[in-house]
Amino acid sequence: MVASETVTPKVIVGVDGSKTGERALAWAAGEAARRGWPLLLVHALDMPLVMSVYAGPTRFPPSEEITERGRDLLERAQARVRELEPDLRVETDLALEDPAKALLRRSAPQDLLVTGSRGLGAARSALEASVSVRLAARAECPVVVVPEGEDPVGVPRRIVVGVDGSAYSRSALDFALHEAARVEGGSVVVVHSWQVPLPFDADSLAGSGWSPPDDLLDQRSQEMVSDMLTQVQDEQTQRVGVSVMRLGTDPADALVEAGSSADMIVVGSRGRGSVRGLLLGSVSQAVLHQATVPVTVLPRAVRRL
Repeated sequence: MVASETVTPKVIVGVDGSKTGERALAWAAGEAARRGWPLLLVHALDMPLVMSVYAGPTRFPPSEEITERGRDLLERAQARVRELEPDLRVETDLALEDPAKALLRRSAPQDLLVTGSRGLGAARSALEASVSVRLAARAECPVVVVPEGEDPVGVPRRIVVGVDGSAYSRSALDFALHEAARVEGGSVVVVHSWQVPLPFDADSLAGSGWSPPDDLLDQRSQEMVSDMLTQVQDEQTQRVGVSVMRLGTDPADALVEAGSSADMIVVGSRGRGSVRGLLLGSVSQAVLHQATVPVTVLPRAVRRL
């Protein structure tokens, strides 16, 4: 009987030479060093597809010039990592695929995927098929999306996490607590926010004397958050400082605002939204497009890192 080999988790980061990509590279290198994991740098050549009646979709082979350019990009990224984290084990991979597929195929449930936001912003379409959104929707491991910015991204010490009672947000809460437990003075802000859908005009309802049952909603929110904390807290996370924000506002806006002074926002890939057909929950997408700090998106059944 052959003993099963222990799989070493790794941090995987997409390299594309952009400023946001360089910021993501630096964050990934620091995180790999903090965890004691190897770092895999992936650059996708993303050659165009050719449709053939006989062979089906086939990618153009890259020219020698394009291949050399990709290799040079990886070498420069590797040299940058050596400057930042000299003792870190670094590997490179030049992929003949589109960026999202290249990163997904090289990741496993125990890994951590890191990518730059690639210019996502509040004005961009929430349904845009960007690399970041595709990874967050389809990956089996946590995906960290690092936004644009000039300042270095710090250690995730103060973490904001959104919860809504779903299994996805429970995974997000568990992840946030254990991430905060990894650093001295780590803390977690648990955010539960809601908006009451009104069947009629809000002004007309207010004029007739009707108002949402805020006390009841707040009580149910308090019970839900308390129950979720009871389910996921353990000895390792007891020392983590936990505060709770319960708000009757748009959930994505509440998370982005709370996270503006944090080091990281954590969300589940799907929640209890009314649009079930989206590959990625609407709140998660909105946070990805608007956040100014790294956002970690968790699949439902994430393995603890």
